[in-house]
Amino acid sequence: MRLSPALALLPLLHACTCMDQLHILYEWKQLDYQFPSEGARQQALASKEFVPQNNIPMGLEVYEDRLFVTVPRWRSGVPASLNYISLTDNSTSSPKLIPYPSWAAHAAGASRPEIVSPFRVRADRCARLWVLDSGKVASLEPNASTTYPPAIIVYDLKTDNLLRKYIIPDDQVKQDSGFANIAVEDSDCENTYAYAGDVGKGGIVVYSWEKNESWRITHHYFHPDPLACDYSVKGYNFSWTDAIFGIGISGPNADNFSTLYFHPMSSYNEFSVSTEYLRNTTVADENFNAFKVLGSRGPNAQSSVSFVDQKTGVLFYSLVNLNAVACWRTSNKDYTMKNQGRIYMNEETMVYPTDIKVDYNNSLWILSNRMPIWMYGTLDPNEVNFRVFSAPVLDAISHTACDVTPRSDILDKFVNKIKNVTNDIKSRIKGSSATCVHTSYYVPIIVLSWFIAQFIAK
Repeated sequence: MRLSPALALLPLLHACTCMDQLHILYEWKQLDYQFPSEGARQQALASKEFVPQNNIPMGLEVYEDRLFVTVPRWRSGVPASLNYISLTDNSTSSPKLIPYPSWAAHAAGASRPEIVSPFRVRADRCARLWVLDSGKVASLEPNASTTYPPAIIVYDLKTDNLLRKYIIPDDQVKQDSGFANIAVEDSDCENTYAYAGDVGKGGIVVYSWEKNESWRITHHYFHPDPLACDYSVKGYNFSWTDAIFGIGISGPNADNFSTLYFHPMSSYNEFSVSTEYLRNTTVADENFNAFKVLGSRGPNAQSSVSFVDQKTGVLFYSLVNLNAVACWRTSNKDYTMKNQGRIYMNEETMVYPTDIKVDYNNSLWILSNRMPIWMYGTLDPNEVNFRVFSAPVLDAISHTACDVTPRSDILDKFVNKIKNVTNDIKSRIKGSSATCVHTSYYVPIIVLSWFIAQFIAK
């Protein structure tokens, strides 16, 4: 069917309007820290406890007036791997990172520090900060790597006190395990569950806050797709075999369980499973078909991080090869390319979107960090390399396939058009002596009504 010029322009209109919704709030050429004194900073530089070019931000989280930033110890010279900045400080767009909860928590001594090397964190609705600590130090420096047991660390965000540190049992950690992402099911503060994805060995460790115990879930859908392991970002071509990476959790369903949306990074597909089947190892093993294949993001659409906004039900996710962030409404039964919206795409500012969150004030936050260049090349210290974007969720999804707000500005035009056509028909009826009106008079109304119905359905 041949599209009219007006319809043909709609995708272009969407592409133009959806690209300007995110705003860059913070940006850094290199990360720096708020050391106790300038003397302490110079000493850290001299001793190589702080090597600026080895520090890269990987995760972010927002709670009240603080923006948390993780800096994994993948290379030596990272003085603090969990930090924050104050959102009330508008003195600079490149603020120094403040170690959380203190410098002492990151101090490396004879024994394991309180915090070793977290990748991602999550602040729950119960004012707790969940920190998934991989335990790996200098993992990109084979001759100097050190591995501690991975752990789930939980802090009280009102007092910044350590509430609990749970070491993941040895039998739930595999030789190549790498715990990267965490989702928290917090509808009940006492009966809370955390889901930690093992990107290295394809599994989910489920942790019960109430029982203070964990178990490991495995499934074929957690593993990478061998046809989706090739990447190309900013001229760097590489191969990754990352397993389950993106995990986002919905709000409670009618049965008081949630839906966990997940995907391996080296994959084009999205999957889901009810947490009913994750909370019990036996139930998960006996219900293979409870894990669902939702559909494909399309070619070249590998995704790392994902996050579900529980208020709108929109799933946000990165597209690392495309330097973009996209979305899908979980209320939409079809996970197809047509039903997925593009939030932001830019080959300079959005190179490798590494983390996505929605805060409790309904704002979307995104961190980009040029990681492939950092890993396989060298970041230019004279260029901006790390950026934090933000926008209200409703603004971010406006005029995309994920939009949940009725587009009254467009609908009003069609309503007025129908009124004009209707008035024209009425005038023709009054001016005609015929008892019947030709059916062609009704065609415009039928066509316009159908078009509006299709538009609203989206």
